[in-house]
Amino acid sequence: MMFRDRVSITLEGQVAHVRLERPDKLNALDDDMFEAVVEAGQHLFGMHGVRCVVLSGAGRAFCAGLDLASMARTDQHSETSLTARTHGNANRPQQAAMVWRKLPMPVVVAIQGVCFGGGLQIASGGDIRVVAPDARLAIMETKWGLVPDMAGYVLWRGNVRDDVLRELIYTHREFSGEQAAQYGIATHVDANPVARAMAIAQEIALQSPQAVRASKLLCNRMPELSADDMLMAESIAQHELMYSKNQKESVLAGMERRTGIFDDP
Repeated sequence: MMFRDRVSITLEGQVAHVRLERPDKLNALDDDMFEAVVEAGQHLFGMHGVRCVVLSGAGRAFCAGLDLASMARTDQHSETSLTARTHGNANRPQQAAMVWRKLPMPVVVAIQGVCFGGGLQIASGGDIRVVAPDARLAIMETKWGLVPDMAGYVLWRGNVRDDVLRELIYTHREFSGEQAAQYGIATHVDANPVARAMAIAQEIALQSPQAVRASKLLCNRMPELSADDMLMAESIAQHELMYSKNQKESVLAGMERRTGIFDDP
């Protein structure tokens, strides 16, 4: 399926492959692209049987960031539109990145070519990032006299060492896929990031979907909860999973050395 001729979703078993589809513009973010990214992400909430998502960009790039020519023709970055919470706790540009973190199933991002500015923040919304070694990444906003405002500060928290993150933001210095892994922005470096991302997603899709979703929720809550609250959250999640149909099937499948047969939420 296609959203605004900008983003597609195809199913490969129980993995949904979401792809930015504006290769002639290096998948740069214009108004329709913002809408399509958010719409595609929101659509996945209601897709039964999807256990993992792969997010990639068509053509030579993941996403070159804002389409500055297109943005100059709109007033969407006015103070009112940016401060309005149009998508729960986020505005629309923030939701384009946050929707991937908010999804109940994990998201694996494949990055090739350029991944600048808003594109890097969208990629950072994923749970896992696979990047080509020669990819070009940058937190670009200070070049244009702006700050990263598409949830980057939320999504980089805990991944990137504080002083490294500050330098990358303040200087908008470009860095490679290899460096991205060193900095904590990428999880894996692979010459074929889409194939590697799909392999990871297929492996995740073999696990009990309830256990994976509960694990993602706990990971999402970890930065904001106190130690006491996090311990209780673990116990509540475990109590809900223990002795459930899928949990018992996980044990049986492991003992019988076979692939589990799970019910989807």
